[in-house]
Amino acid sequence: MRETAEELATLQRLLDDSFAGASEHLRSIMTPPRRLTAAALVEQLPSPAVLNLATVTGRGEPRISAVDGHFIHGHWYFTTEANSPKARQLVARPATSASYTPRDGFGAFCHGRAVLLDGAERQMLHDHFVATYHADPEDLGTIAYFRIDAHWLVAFDFSQSPEGEPPE
Repeated sequence: MRETAEELATLQRLLDDSFAGASEHLRSIMTPPRRLTAAALVEQLPSPAVLNLATVTGRGEPRISAVDGHFIHGHWYFTTEANSPKARQLVARPATSASYTPRDGFGAFCHGRAVLLDGAERQMLHDHFVATYHADPEDLGTIAYFRIDAHWLVAFDFSQSPEGEPPE
């Protein structure tokens, strides 16, 4: 776990606020015993995780693709080729949604804004990627580094619930 106590508290507030504003349908599926706390979420997320990332074209058409997501300090981070359509879309229209759903009954979903990184935070992510992949991402080309600033985030694990299977 890379999160500080303050980052976990901020993440927990985001989770709580997101569930408080969620639809009745979502709350009926992701009941309190099924909801992951901030500590449980960061403990259970692998790094990297296949993160499904949504962008929007200039014509307003949705696009979805996968990136290696890394949940660090309470945020999703990822890279992509700097001249890719995904990078261009995120720079022009930073609103995004992302999901991590590795199996039935477990997932994390967020909505927010993609932030193109530079400076110390970009270097932190670069160093993390080198340590994770044992290779420099810059060897693959010109890389854009992003963070998602989520304004809505929910996470659940049905195996946490004494209720068993989700309602039909």
